[in-house]
Amino acid sequence: MHVIGAGFGRTGTTSLKAALEQLGFDPCYHMMEVIKNPSHVPFWEAVHRGEAVDWRGFFAAYGATVDWPACTYYEELMDVYPDAKVLLSVRDPARWYTSTYNTIYSIPRKPAVRILRLLVPPMRKFVNMVNKTVWAGTFQGRFADRDFAIGVFNAHNEAVKKQTPPDRLLVYDVKQGWEPLCTFLNVPVPDTPFPHLNDTRTFRRLWIFATGMLIALAVAIIAILLFLRSLSR
Repeated sequence: MHVIGAGFGRTGTTSLKAALEQLGFDPCYHMMEVIKNPSHVPFWEAVHRGEAVDWRGFFAAYGATVDWPACTYYEELMDVYPDAKVLLSVRDPARWYTSTYNTIYSIPRKPAVRILRLLVPPMRKFVNMVNKTVWAGTFQGRFADRDFAIGVFNAHNEAVKKQTPPDRLLVYDVKQGWEPLCTFLNVPVPDTPFPHLNDTRTFRRLWIFATGMLIALAVAIIAILLFLRSLSR
């Protein structure tokens, strides 16, 4: 592990993941890794419960982390990887809140997704883990309170700055592009544009598409099971 991402989700972490991987710090762990690997959920649940876990074993194949759930445990990761750099991705707090509220907070609470959680156990376990770690954990069940959530966001960023040695920390906005990131990591600046991915509109469109596909799959599976049951009578 060479780079520990301490910034909250929706601070450009999808773009940052792509950038770090392009710079050679790959693969980069992001919440999308948990979605792609449901077997990771029990690990994060154990971490949330305060149990002893094998951080090095879990991250053996990864060169960097960004986003939740790992950013919640940046201090533990700093202890496990004392030579790793710490990358605090930041964003205008008001814009961060609006983006987060309109995407990863509100979409999983829509009726279609609630139904899907009932039909697809791995998704239910994933959403429950996120709720425990992020919404009930970091934000104490009060994310809908805008001022409180922004206060938590700001307090987290200040805590990272206070607890991380200056020579180990970069406070970074993805709008800054390649130069400060590459200087911090001591790597050459690529001759390609900095990746800018996963804006709010794109995120919502992808969620709607993925939810529709999963609901259709779940309905098809139920229909097949009911059909097979009728044949056995």
